[in-house]
Amino acid sequence: MTLRETGRAINKTFDVQALMDTVLDIGVDGGDALLNFANAVLGHDPDVLARARDSLAVRLGPSSVAGASIIAGNFTKNDLIANGIGIPTDPMFIKGSEAFRDALGVNAFPSAKNSLDH
Repeated sequence: MTLRETGRAINKTFDVQALMDTVLDIGVDGGDALLNFANAVLGHDPDVLARARDSLAVRLGPSSVAGASIIAGNFTKNDLIANGIGIPTDPMFIKGSEAFRDALGVNAFPSAKNSLDH
């Protein structure tokens, strides 16, 4: 939702469908390298992660690797904690995100039950 709102603020449209289908262009500078890095962080292959990290550094600069790593770690931590203790997503976010959650298939994720049941 933040990406969509950022786009509105700067009068630019981002293709959030690219978050789930990395063949698409999200419309963010270096977006493909960022998405590849994010997928590699969530994966299990250290060689894929090393290549994604190197690609991100070449594409957006070495500091982008640190920034993307910090963001990925923080979101992962928050998500794991919230899912682990069953914290539902804020109803305001649920209401404002219906269209893109449906379009991206997010409601099918197992953790969605923590929020959609409330």
